[in-house]
Amino acid sequence: MIKQDEYTLNKLILLFVFDKMEIALSENTVIDMCCSSNEWINYMLCKPALNKLIDESFIYNVAQYGDALYQITPEGRYCLAEFYVNIPSSIRESISNFVKLNRMRYRRKQECTADYYMNKDSTYTVYLKIHDTAKPLLELKFNVSDRKTAKNIYKQWEEKAGNLYALIYDNLVE
Repeated sequence: MIKQDEYTLNKLILLFVFDKMEIALSENTVIDMCCSSNEWINYMLCKPALNKLIDESFIYNVAQYGDALYQITPEGRYCLAEFYVNIPSSIRESISNFVKLNRMRYRRKQECTADYYMNKDSTYTVYLKIHDTAKPLLELKFNVSDRKTAKNIYKQWEEKAGNLYALIYDNLVE
C-alpha cells in the first residue's frame, strides 16, 4: 500500500508536468514522460493519480475529436501554487529541463499520427493524420505496394507532416 504523501506527491508532479508543458497531453504522453522516459512516477501509480486529478477537476479533457487530451484547470494551477514546495527541487528541475528539451517533440507526436495495415491483395494502406484538439486538419489514406514503403512513410510522417501540409495548402488555397 502506498503512503498518502507519495500519492499526493504523484498528483503534484503530474500537475507540474501539465503546467510546464503548456499544451494538452494525452494519457500515453503523460505516462511516457513520467514513467518511461523518466522515473518521476511509478508506472502502476501514474494512471490512478491521473484519474484522481480528473475526478477532482484539476485537469480536464479538452479534445472534442479523437483521443482524450488533458490540460490543467485553474483549480489545478491554484493547487499546484499552494503545494509547489512539496515537490522536491531535484524533480522540479528535472521536469523543467526535460520539458524545455522535448516539448515540441511531444507536440508533434500528438498532432501527427500514422498507421499502416496490410490489405487482402497484399498491398498496404497508409493512414496519416494531422489534428488539433478540436478537429482533424488533414487526413491522407493511400495504398502502397509493399510493407517496406509503408513502414518508411510511417516513420517519416511525424518529421515531414508540417512541410507536406504547407505544400498541399499552398497549392490548393491561392
